[in-house]
Amino acid sequence: MDNGGLSRDQWRFVGNELLTKASAVTVRGVLNMLIENLNANDSRPVIPLGHGDPSAFPSFRTATAAEDALCSAIRSAKFNGYSSTVGIPAARSAVADHLSKDLPHKLSPDDVFLTIGCTQALEAIVSVLARPKSNILLPRPGYPYYEARAGFSHLEVRHFDLVPEKGWEVDLEAVEALSDENTVAMVIINPGNPCGNVFKYEHLKKVAETAKKLGILVISDEVYDHLTFGSSPFVPMGVFASIVPVVTVGSISKRWIVPGWRLGWLVTNDPDGILRKQGIVDCIKGFLNITSDPATFTQGALPQILENTPSDFFEKINVVLGECANILYDRIKEIPCLTCPIKPEGSMFAMVKLNLPLLESIKDDLEFCRKLAEEESVIVLPGVAVGLKNWLRITFAVEPSSIEDGLRRVKAFHQRHTKKQ
Repeated sequence: MDNGGLSRDQWRFVGNELLTKASAVTVRGVLNMLIENLNANDSRPVIPLGHGDPSAFPSFRTATAAEDALCSAIRSAKFNGYSSTVGIPAARSAVADHLSKDLPHKLSPDDVFLTIGCTQALEAIVSVLARPKSNILLPRPGYPYYEARAGFSHLEVRHFDLVPEKGWEVDLEAVEALSDENTVAMVIINPGNPCGNVFKYEHLKKVAETAKKLGILVISDEVYDHLTFGSSPFVPMGVFASIVPVVTVGSISKRWIVPGWRLGWLVTNDPDGILRKQGIVDCIKGFLNITSDPATFTQGALPQILENTPSDFFEKINVVLGECANILYDRIKEIPCLTCPIKPEGSMFAMVKLNLPLLESIKDDLEFCRKLAEEESVIVLPGVAVGLKNWLRITFAVEPSSIEDGLRRVKAFHQRHTKKQ
């Protein structure tokens, strides 16, 4: 004892181990580990094919209209104070009008809750649904933040597979088999992260019908909405809200290429009022009452961002993404240890299968990515980080010349590590 207090080994506080457990495998954590393996003596530029933030590349600069809107909001001095916890009215109204353009029903501003990026939106809905003994159905492969947040909230996770042979469609039979009386929701990500797929209207309708049959809601992650460049147009899940209640999460991060602006939304597509009746809407408000709000000046700029950004900005971004997706798909055909099951049609990623038996002294996807970083200064995300071991998630949201260079280096890496016959 020291001066009548506790001895050093008797302190009553300790860190919350659930936090370290929940964040054990995250995209950022894995990428940081790979970056540590870079060779400082390699004079070549690092090719970042594992990230989801292309804003540093000239081809992916945001629209001038968005920059002007943000500057105008700051200079107006109207948005220097606190925001309502659910978002300022003009911004909520703007999101409702923006999303309603693609829907058969009209959204109300009261259906919209503004969040700190899409991350806080999914954090909110996962927290709202996390009752004792409840479980949630998540896609595999998927976006691992759902697993991390569910684990921290004591919400059991059950995985259904996305089927590569069917264009990464949801295995709906697995969804039904996994569900029980404690299942509360299923998550879809469309356009797909990490698969680069875009769900067709008919498949989304089957998802809605399956969810209705099971009595669960659908959480539709549409952060990559309208970032499409193939034959399948983007269809929001809210189109099927008359069949099943849908909670849509999204943001300006990806389509406007401004992830650092941290402005997203959670939207209830619920024309029959089921979510309100079941207490979900009140719980969303309750969650937002005890968390932080997105910056008020970014909210203030949102109506002008949504209204004034010209269509040719989005067209240009999709053209560049489509060009880079084609380069990725074609160059991977030249690398025997890699297989891309479908040409990406949306988002910024593709899942690529790793054929390990062709390689010498590489035991799994994590070791492949670690050695690739060390030897070629190319960063690729191992599939284990998104739920699919011995696959890779490769981003094509970089300059076309960078993806060409990066895949040339991957090809050289393959040739150097090819198993001797």
